[in-house]
Amino acid sequence: MTSEIIADPELDPTATYAVDPGRARRYAGRVVASPTAETFTRTSPLTGGPIATLPLSRAEDVTRAVAAARAAQVRWAATSFDERRRILLRFHDLVLAKQVELLDLIQIESGKVRKQAFEEVLDTALAARYYARTAEGHLKPRRVAGAYPVLTQTRVLHHPKGVVGIVSPWNYPLSLAITDALPALMAGNAVVLRPDQQGSITALAGVELLREAGLPEGVFQVVLGAGREAGQAVVDQTDYVCYTGSTPTGRRVAQSAAARLVSFSMELGGKNSVYIADDADLGRAVEGAVRACFSSAGQLCISTERVVVHEAIADEFIPRFVAAVEAMTLGTALEYGYDMGSLVSQAQLDTVTEHVEDAKAKGATVLTGGRRRPEVGPFVYEPTVLEGVTAAMTCRDEETFGPLVSIYRVADDNAAIALVNDTQYGLNSSVWTRDVQRGRQIAARIQTGTVNINECYAAAWASMGAPMGGMKDSGMGRRHGAEGILKYTEAQTVAAQYLVPIAPAFGMSDKAHAAALTLSLRAMKIVGMK
Repeated sequence: MTSEIIADPELDPTATYAVDPGRARRYAGRVVASPTAETFTRTSPLTGGPIATLPLSRAEDVTRAVAAARAAQVRWAATSFDERRRILLRFHDLVLAKQVELLDLIQIESGKVRKQAFEEVLDTALAARYYARTAEGHLKPRRVAGAYPVLTQTRVLHHPKGVVGIVSPWNYPLSLAITDALPALMAGNAVVLRPDQQGSITALAGVELLREAGLPEGVFQVVLGAGREAGQAVVDQTDYVCYTGSTPTGRRVAQSAAARLVSFSMELGGKNSVYIADDADLGRAVEGAVRACFSSAGQLCISTERVVVHEAIADEFIPRFVAAVEAMTLGTALEYGYDMGSLVSQAQLDTVTEHVEDAKAKGATVLTGGRRRPEVGPFVYEPTVLEGVTAAMTCRDEETFGPLVSIYRVADDNAAIALVNDTQYGLNSSVWTRDVQRGRQIAARIQTGTVNINECYAAAWASMGAPMGGMKDSGMGRRHGAEGILKYTEAQTVAAQYLVPIAPAFGMSDKAHAAALTLSLRAMKIVGMK
């Protein structure tokens, strides 16, 4: 059953899904843009039909948005943690209560199936609850050891950066537009968001729910437009930049932010691996590997594009994995029951097709898949498994970001670790073994920001108290946990000195002062002081 947010709610995959005109106008009104702004029509990858028409923001609109956010931030930073907490917890409840509407929007904008759209709802609610409950603890003034025991009292304070700029991608239009903003808001910042145009309607729906939850006007501004203008203007004008997207664009974002000495965090590309050890529970490993490779049609930064299999169990695992992939159901309806949906665009479809055809031409074997499925949707491509992929093939090292995975056989754990690490990226990985201690030892040698043992990605991602992010070319900084909120603050040390100065006192000479401090340092080491 679809929601009233969709003007044409028929569950016919050939139907055109459009946002209700009144709601579309309300969303358009939330975008900072000139009354005479150009517009763009957002289409759905499910059908190719129109969803809604929205205004385009120019660089001068971003300037207005940042100015309005800066004015609102002063008032917002003065609110109590209790008030901010109440708003985020109301938002948590609204996300769950209105999940059908959100699921519809996520599906019609991204093309993913409903169970994977629900991951975004779940993630958004989890982040809201986590930061509502923990922000004050992360940010409260903290007493640390002073220069002189007792006589130096030192505290660390955390002040908001000011206006946080978020540039979010299309593949998780709710989660990645909203969850990075939640800790920024709890830290007392205002936010200017530039969601990708392909995910703009879902992002606007999330912002509207925050306002319904009680977020004051002006604190969360939204601009829409191409990355080269609107996105760049956000990077060039805000006090902190949070970017999720490709590695080449991330490098340009880093250069722009560094030129202004503005801090940033970013999650970028990946070439993620699953390792199936020789003692893995193959039933669990097959199911987990299918999810790892084909969730959101492979358009997930932390999804898997390499399956590394111990040779002792490869001849058993590979046929079972291929059979499970062949049993997947493809669909574009706004309902539960399908395993994989559509790619988001013709460009993504072209990339997947090129990678598969290149691999085939150079000798790889297609174990299953390898075809477009236009009868399901205009950008649907079958889940595809290759074997015999070599370094000469594009898909060996480049991120495909689609439903394409390559299988590699290895002799032992050392060979598996070497292959998993043989990439410029370092975002996510998983290890499947019945021996969790063995899994932990392997994980410690893998160069990725997150490693999941006997899960594909959700265990690490949903552990909100732990940092999430990439090594190497997969990014800088972290989201989630303490790091996910402290990055949005300026740390300040305030030290108060009592009774004596940190200098010679009571007529003591410099030499005597140095000797006294030397004795003190030795004594403090002996008694174990920090």
